[in-house]
Amino acid sequence: MAALFRGSWNSLRRCSKHVHLSLDFSRSMASKTPVGFIGLGNMGTPMARNLLKNGYPVIATDNFPESCKELQDHGAQILDTPADVADKADRIITMLPSSPNVIEVYTGPNGILKRVKKGTLLIDSSTIDPSVSKEMAVAAEKMGAVFMDAPVSGGVGAASLAKLTFMVGGVEEEYNAAQELLTCMGANVVYCGQVGAGQAAKLCNNMLLAIGMIGTAETMNLGIRLGLDPKLLAQILNMSSGRCWSSDSYNPVPGVMEGVPSANNYQGGYGTTLMAKDLGLAQSTATNTRTSVPLGSLAHQIYRIMCARGYANKDFSSVFQFLREEEGQ
Repeated sequence: MAALFRGSWNSLRRCSKHVHLSLDFSRSMASKTPVGFIGLGNMGTPMARNLLKNGYPVIATDNFPESCKELQDHGAQILDTPADVADKADRIITMLPSSPNVIEVYTGPNGILKRVKKGTLLIDSSTIDPSVSKEMAVAAEKMGAVFMDAPVSGGVGAASLAKLTFMVGGVEEEYNAAQELLTCMGANVVYCGQVGAGQAAKLCNNMLLAIGMIGTAETMNLGIRLGLDPKLLAQILNMSSGRCWSSDSYNPVPGVMEGVPSANNYQGGYGTTLMAKDLGLAQSTATNTRTSVPLGSLAHQIYRIMCARGYANKDFSSVFQFLREEEGQ
């Protein structure tokens, strides 16, 4: 009898194990359904590539066909319009330059919402006006879809290494579904609150980043003019109270660090135009909330001047070069 019981128990355990394996397999297969990705620029391409590395089929599009080639070579399916992507995927990530781009991609004649399926999860990682995120959420809800804002911090290097920080705003019940995808592209995923909260956090971060970069550039320039070796000065700053991300991870002085835009004539990275745009958004929200941001306002002016002086397509750390040229060096 005992032998019979053991035999029945072992059979039951094998059956149970098979059921669990089947369920795990089903969940794995469900989670690996295609993900749409729209916007294959300096940030979007490595982000989408990391989804592919994690086993997610990617269906993508971009306004510029040449931007799609790298991702296509890695196995992504490339379609013509955002509407086409929405027809094929029920989870879509967008990474676009500005608020007008987001409005066009979501609500334009060939936009996502023209053919979005009910229940689709829409994650926008662009840095835009929080009010636009809220508008897109309302428009998506009317179509039975869910919109979340999830802007990023970390730059191109972090995007390539899947070490971005995502700041997420939206319906909390959908956060886990978004997190599943975002953890493939980032090291930190933080829920900030309702739609627009992610954008609010990102604008605050980028205002501080711009102020910090200008301060680092000014400090390094002063030290060089006082006869200090720039590498030595950077070393001292980074072991002292003046240390910041701009000094220890993204130094703006050519020759101080490898693998950053200042080591490559300020090519790649986060463009001056984009930083000026972000600071403009921060300035607008500060005005709307009657918040005093004197240094943020000055940083905005500096980056706007840089855009007019030929720095628009260079990385925002080129403010060091701008300051040097202003001195006639």
